[in-house]
Amino acid sequence: MHLAHSPCPNDTFIYHAWAAGLLDGAPPVRLTFADIDVTNTACANGEFDVAKVSYAALPYLGEEWRLLPAGGALGRGCGPLVLTNGRSDLSGATVAVPSDRSTAFLLFKLWMDELGGEDVKVEVVPFDRIMPAVRSGRFDAGLVIHEARFTYREYGLQCLADLGEWWEASTGAPIPLGAIVAKAGLDGEAITETIRASLDYAWAAPEASRDYIAEHAQEMSEAVCRQHIDLYVNEFSRDLGAEGRAAVERLLGGAAALGLVPETRIAGL
Repeated sequence: MHLAHSPCPNDTFIYHAWAAGLLDGAPPVRLTFADIDVTNTACANGEFDVAKVSYAALPYLGEEWRLLPAGGALGRGCGPLVLTNGRSDLSGATVAVPSDRSTAFLLFKLWMDELGGEDVKVEVVPFDRIMPAVRSGRFDAGLVIHEARFTYREYGLQCLADLGEWWEASTGAPIPLGAIVAKAGLDGEAITETIRASLDYAWAAPEASRDYIAEHAQEMSEAVCRQHIDLYVNEFSRDLGAEGRAAVERLLGGAAALGLVPETRIAGL
């Protein structure tokens, strides 16, 4: 089975036991590390068997994929940030974004729509290059995700907007960030149970994955890795549940009503 997820600590923490062959009876897995902007497009083209994608990419996948209720990222206090190097508004700005099919970008578009749609230009940039590019003045602002929440001050940047706080204040719902999808012809229930077993292993034996996480953490300190895991791995990672599904439906349904994404047809919602 071909699995794809990011090298970020939350994903390596969840999937380490499965990828390392530590789970009795789990299907053998071939792992590809790929940032979410890559998997969003690759899955739309039919690549991989199981993959981490943005919830905002689900409308582009269709009925050949199924949303799984475990292994993703959804929570509170974990949304994307809009950063600047001193600007107090985005009028006429050029904004670096990590993907044009990411949940971060969809939240950004919903936020901009509420503000009246200021005239901005966007450019897709690998997420680890966004803060240096805003600091250097190449971009007026950057939309950042993941561990940038903990490190943006080291670049001398300011937070213009916390889109997670905006979403939660507007809706009362948690933020749907990363989804796990599987090809519809596979045994989704068995894959879900394997993911849960891998997560349970990680929670029960966190030391087992420490070196593996550090190896792929793109020079993050151990403290930042731990903050990252604590923020993005939670009860929704084990079971999306009714609250999580309602949040996803609200995000994608609201975006579709505004014409920002197509109607979602993926199985599992």
